Amino acid sequence: MSKIKKLILVTAEYHPLHKYFTTLAERVAKEFGVETEVKYEDYIFLIEHGDTDELGMAWIPQLLAELSDGNVVLLLSKAPFDADLKPDLEKGYEEIMNRIRTSPSG
Repeated sequence: MSKIKKLILVTAEYHPLHKYFTTLAERVAKEFGVETEVKYEDYIFLIEHGDTDELGMAWIPQLLAELSDGNVVLLLSKAPFDADLKPDLEKGYEEIMNRIRTSPSG
């Protein structure tokens, strides 16, 4: 069974959700004892490994994990929002943990 080798955050510092995704990446990295690699506006990487729209275009930010077997899995590509339409850290964390549990690394 593969383990998480590192987290990969693809983002842009100017993006409104940059801090939200950074906070989640730091929390998950600390919990699993792995590093976080930050890639800035690496759309090619996201087109290959992340979430894309119906035209095949990627968006930022997205959080992924590289596994010990070399595979890359998507952990979070869209921030969940609360009733006040603000990004919800706990719901985002839950989504990430659910993806980890259901991925080959779980």
